[in-house]
Amino acid sequence: MRIAMSLVALLSIVSIARADDLETAQSIIRSQEKAIVSDDSATAYSFAGPPITSMYRSAAVFMYMVQNGYAPIYRHKSFELGVAKSLEDKISQEVHIIDADGVAWEALYVLERQTHGSWKIISCVLSKAVGV
Repeated sequence: MRIAMSLVALLSIVSIARADDLETAQSIIRSQEKAIVSDDSATAYSFAGPPITSMYRSAAVFMYMVQNGYAPIYRHKSFELGVAKSLEDKISQEVHIIDADGVAWEALYVLERQTHGSWKIISCVLSKAVGV
């Protein structure tokens, strides 16, 4: 009985940690979105992880890429978080976007816990929404 209660307590702690991680990941995505919309390239770039920063070596180059390759994120009417999933040191977060022209898009952000414990965005796949 004592072992079962300890197991339940441990699982509760793990669930809380994951919920906190998901909230942190969502906060990072929201913060980057606000920085992008405000043309704050330095702040937007600060949320990017090594796979992104190794391709785009400066905040200015990163922002240029966002403006030209991720226009629905750069200028949008709506940016709503969807389903999030956590697996070990990665979190995936769906985002539903309506661009400036009213076209629906889906983005899938992936964040990874860094060695020092923080979370960084390591990818964002953007595609037009199907069936909307």
